[in-house]
Amino acid sequence: MNTAEQFDAVLSKCHGLFEKKGKDYGTAWRILRLPSLTDQIFIKAQRLRSIEQKGEQLVDDPLEGEFIGILNYSIMALIQLDKGIAEQPDMDWEEASAAYLQKANEAKELMLKKNHDYGEAWRDMRVSSFTDLIIQKLLRVKQIEDNKGKTLVSEGLDANYLDMINYSVFALIKFMEKAA
Repeated sequence: MNTAEQFDAVLSKCHGLFEKKGKDYGTAWRILRLPSLTDQIFIKAQRLRSIEQKGEQLVDDPLEGEFIGILNYSIMALIQLDKGIAEQPDMDWEEASAAYLQKANEAKELMLKKNHDYGEAWRDMRVSSFTDLIIQKLLRVKQIEDNKGKTLVSEGLDANYLDMINYSVFALIKFMEKAA
């Protein structure tokens, strides 16, 4: 498979989980403020880094699930950026799913452009590097949030969330290739 097809396969799995959780919980995530979503992503990235550094995992949840969570929470954050935070869940499931797929498509378009320019350099990277890059993006996002969204010359929140989605996709492709 080429990268675009692999992206679609990964996104199908992530979207499938998003849909299942949506059927269980509805769109309760719509009440989350951006710092809460950022912190959820941070928790998942920190777990990955901790396990990578210790070389030991005591909780038997697969590491792939953390990258799926990072991807899905990043898409939720992008939706929150567009729609604002709700006081009560205000989207039906079909609307939430459509918004998810729109943001996933934006991430894919960005990935394809960057892959063209960078020559798919990510294929020679380690999964642990994706973890570190995600944490770096999270630290940037936290600083931008602390600055009330204002930046002088830097990319905004959306660019950082899109990059976290794509780093997660790359890691999940690597897991998928390793399992094949």
